Amino acid sequence: MATQVRVAVNGYGVIGKRIADAVRAQDDMELVGVADVVSDYRVKTAVALEIPVYASVADKANEMRDAGIPVAGTLDELLKRIDVIVDATPAGIGAKNLAVYRAAGVKAIYQGGEKHALTEHSFVAQANYETALGREATRVVSCNTTATVRTLGALKNAGLLKKARGVLIRRASDPWEAHKEGIMNTLVPEKQIPSHQGPDAKTVMPDLDVVTLAAKAAHNSSHGHFWIVELTHNASKDEVLAAFRAAPRIAFIRMSDGIAALNSTIELMSDLGRPRGDMWEVAIWEDVLTVEGNELYYTYQVYNQAVVSPENVDAIRALSGIERDGARSIEKTDHALGILQEFLPRAGQVSA
Repeated sequence: MATQVRVAVNGYGVIGKRIADAVRAQDDMELVGVADVVSDYRVKTAVALEIPVYASVADKANEMRDAGIPVAGTLDELLKRIDVIVDATPAGIGAKNLAVYRAAGVKAIYQGGEKHALTEHSFVAQANYETALGREATRVVSCNTTATVRTLGALKNAGLLKKARGVLIRRASDPWEAHKEGIMNTLVPEKQIPSHQGPDAKTVMPDLDVVTLAAKAAHNSSHGHFWIVELTHNASKDEVLAAFRAAPRIAFIRMSDGIAALNSTIELMSDLGRPRGDMWEVAIWEDVLTVEGNELYYTYQVYNQAVVSPENVDAIRALSGIERDGARSIEKTDHALGILQEFLPRAGQVSA
């Protein structure tokens, strides 16, 4: 295999465009192109960024060209030029693409909208990177499941986790399509307990004792999680915080800094100059986190549009085998993207 892994992204939407940018930030990957079927501003943005665009469905190529998109070829032609494809198409479509990718001899990464059974492997880099090495395909779990595994995995690795019960308040729609769907002035509970995130987390960490409940609320900025965790022993707040600090892709926010709600963090990301205002980290409210004996209570924010971007980058390395050590891949990805553990200086902290 070449020094650089040759990568394509099929589906240049909310997740796909962010994965494409994350791939372009890596020095051991080449983004050969992106594929889609639409002809609107989303794909035209890829053209403006000088990313080669291919037609996911051959019949759409002329329609895309008529819209002014310089189509470089079809998906079949793109597959001949790459090692790994990241499928970021709408849920259900990716499953239909598996046979196409397999016939082309291309390794494939799917998103959380697909079922675990499609690849028989689900992925969160800090939890099971090594089990993805050299596989034909894997599935990066959803934004909420990724965040669940990151935080509960941190507690588990520190020997603190006995069982966890979580409540998830989900956003109603992605911001770009808020004019088409969503809910107003209400909250809609999910019909089943547990909600799918808990069982999905077990596809990555089978021995988790976790139950999740979820509801959809009238906002579209991100998700909020609330967790009640039974620890293995009486612990201090400092011990719990140390466990979170030892894990990758977890950052701390504080009410004392005025970050009092989901929208505050979104504004902070823009102020920090993040691309698209993205937050790749799980943001835990440090001064809300409470420990009482062997019980832990904490809450955090999940920016659904971006949190899985680094996981997809690591999955590319794992499937291609270009990096066999998960910790090194995570470190490389996080450095390239600028992932942080602290967004703001602490009180009394003096800059060098």
